Amino acid sequence: MTALSTVLPTRHVTSGGVRVYRLPVPAFPHLPANAFVVVRGDPSQPEDAALIDVGSSHHDSTAALDAGLDALRADFGETCSWDTLSRIVITHPHPDHVAGLPFVRSRTAAPVAAFHSAVPAIERPHERQGAHLAAIEEQLTWAGIPADSSYAERLRRRAGNLALPTGVPVDTPLHDGDVLDDLLTVIHTPGHEGSQVCLRVDDVLLSADHLLPHNSPPLMPQRMQPGAGLAHYLASLGRVEALEGVRLALGGHNGPMPEWRGRTSQLRARYADKLGSVLEAAREPITVHDLTHVLFPRLNPVQALLLLDQTGALAEYLTARADLRQTERDDGAALFQRA
Repeated sequence: MTALSTVLPTRHVTSGGVRVYRLPVPAFPHLPANAFVVVRGDPSQPEDAALIDVGSSHHDSTAALDAGLDALRADFGETCSWDTLSRIVITHPHPDHVAGLPFVRSRTAAPVAAFHSAVPAIERPHERQGAHLAAIEEQLTWAGIPADSSYAERLRRRAGNLALPTGVPVDTPLHDGDVLDDLLTVIHTPGHEGSQVCLRVDDVLLSADHLLPHNSPPLMPQRMQPGAGLAHYLASLGRVEALEGVRLALGGHNGPMPEWRGRTSQLRARYADKLGSVLEAAREPITVHDLTHVLFPRLNPVQALLLLDQTGALAEYLTARADLRQTERDDGAALFQRA
């Protein structure tokens, strides 16, 4: 897969005439992601040109950003280049959305904005890596994952991943309700990631990984990351559902969502089904590890870590609601049983 084959910008025009361009980038070999360029004003001399999310640090991903900006000039007549960008915004500090930031910083001096609680992860990624590595053994124990299993080894490797190769200063820490540059309304939507934001531009919502057209966003327990978990996710879904006048949602992956309200209903129904399955499977005390295998007897190794995370998040949510009882095994593993 080459960057040039994937960078096919598409344009959406808001009710206020702002142009929103979706730039697909091959963040990882099997994970395309979306960057966005939001342009306001005359194409020949725009007032604002903001880059929202930056893909990964992989060469194909960064090359796709270059090609995407070229396409905005060649195919859409926008005077848009690294030199004319006025703002960079990171919706959340996951590698497929933020790891390309050092590359972007080498191309443009545009100020960087991110939610205030994401700032340490972006400016000091090695500190966050250290915190994850320090916590991983306790997390493995809690979930009942055998210390010598392939799952444990893969989770240790994941804990050692950096969100981005080197830190980049954040010029503008964001808060819920901010209107950045009189253009982007900030909506804090924790759940998938504790510092994630959606951005509203007139009647268009850039929904990051909070709302995606085909998949439910990966969730992990709040105990593993402040602001993560199903309770936060469902509350954030309610915040988005309460928005009035939004005609289109554009997520951090895949295509546009004109029927985005129907998508939120689908997600609520899907999580209700998943919660019911957990309650049915937890008739006897069971660990997150074993519960995951009961729920997914043909567990695909590629999906295993995300499903372990998700099962932990579901069990945590049901325990907080007193639908499950949590006890502890002799080795420290959490055991969950239907109340």
